[in-house]
Amino acid sequence: MKSILVIGLGRFGHHLASNFINHGNDVMIIDQDEKRLEDLVPYAASAKIGDCTNPEVLRSLGIGNFDLIFVCIGTNFQSSLEITSLVKEMGAKRVVSKATRDIQAKFLLKNGADEVVYPDKDIAEKLAKRYSINHIFDYIELAEGYAIYEMPPLREWIGKTIRESNIAAKYHISILGTTSGGINSATGKRTNIMPSADYVIKEEEHLIVLAQNTVEQELLKRL
Repeated sequence: MKSILVIGLGRFGHHLASNFINHGNDVMIIDQDEKRLEDLVPYAASAKIGDCTNPEVLRSLGIGNFDLIFVCIGTNFQSSLEITSLVKEMGAKRVVSKATRDIQAKFLLKNGADEVVYPDKDIAEKLAKRYSINHIFDYIELAEGYAIYEMPPLREWIGKTIRESNIAAKYHISILGTTSGGINSATGKRTNIMPSADYVIKEEEHLIVLAQNTVEQELLKRL
């Protein structure tokens, strides 16, 4: 469990705080607008109303006590920049700030942010990738040209074990898991993480694979 402060309860901040709470973290939330806090008050460890561009408001929160601080101000970049700088000066351990443009990210990183997130940009890129390429059901972009893909098995793999298919050596990919069923299935979606080398690949399931983007493109041509 981590101690987390979420500053700004717009759409992104609200979803972020809610999910952190659902994962059992100790979450404090703060926003100038009391209405934005109301539905999370019963679940958050603490909720406060205040303007975090005011240093006195920030000092009252005990900035140095949090494992993570998220600055989720989306409509006023000047405020986001000021708050990011202030919390870092007050001893924040790790600051993650929201940005909507690259130029904002550069300023945030120079003024105290340890990391910058682009929630709108990230989901747009993921959706564009997912729906532009046939046979890709989901994917997570990783660093240095790698990604995790959910894809159907090649015809030549079906009915063979992972060892017999020689997938890792021949195709330079790693199978991290398999999924079968789905939201319309009577039993729901079932996931098998890290299957053994003796696991037999089935036609009706999807594979979760780790691969370089160039390798993934070659595989998709064969589907």
